[in-house]
Amino acid sequence: MTKVNIYGMDGSVKEKIDLPKVFETPYRPDIIKKSFEVIHANKRQPYGSDPYAGTRHAVASVGKGRGMSRVPRLTQGHSAALAPNVVGGRRAHPPKVERDWKEKVNKKENQLARNSALAATATKEIVTKRGHDFDGKITLPIVVDDDFEKIKKTKEVIKVLEKIGIYSDIERAANGMHIRAGKGKMRGRKYRKPKSILIVATKDGIEKSSQNLSGVDIIKPPQLNIEHLAPGGIAGRLTVFTKSALEQVGGTK
Repeated sequence: MTKVNIYGMDGSVKEKIDLPKVFETPYRPDIIKKSFEVIHANKRQPYGSDPYAGTRHAVASVGKGRGMSRVPRLTQGHSAALAPNVVGGRRAHPPKVERDWKEKVNKKENQLARNSALAATATKEIVTKRGHDFDGKITLPIVVDDDFEKIKKTKEVIKVLEKIGIYSDIERAANGMHIRAGKGKMRGRKYRKPKSILIVATKDGIEKSSQNLSGVDIIKPPQLNIEHLAPGGIAGRLTVFTKSALEQVGGTK
């Protein structure tokens, strides 16, 4: 059994506890990536073009023997229309609304992916490789006293995270925010922001005091899934558990 520190509000080590058995799950990046892609596929919104797009023209073909291509042409002009690959023509194979984007994954496979991503939060090499910034002296995953859930002020949360040695990761996320490349910036998602710390707690109090911190997500143990533990399908997120939350996670299979 791996032992980890439980940190108090002053950043000191209050006690040591054994990690639940779920943290001994082998690291399976292939299964994690697969489970993540299935979740995202099931979130996709069906889309398609207008069935009549590019076909609202009065056209006729001039036939053969005139020394020109036989594509349909406007009756009031000589421009080609209607056919695919001509200006103003229809698309050959447009996306259709009736397409089903959903994918499936085996229950045991999905459970293995979650447990494997959970176990990855306890491995410093994987967490560091993911790009997180933290004090190398701390034990992972970070476990804090249950008093952490009672904090009501954001500045108090920042103080605790600074004392533990992980607030630099939130600064990294804030400094890494940048304008998205591509058309997404015209569609209500102009900025991209890196993910930082994941906080797992049993009560709602900490959510209000931490929600404005850059890249931070706050969830309860039953809500833990690949999207939180491995954003982008890459495991090793820097995670903070409260003591009671860790006990709940250890009780789930």
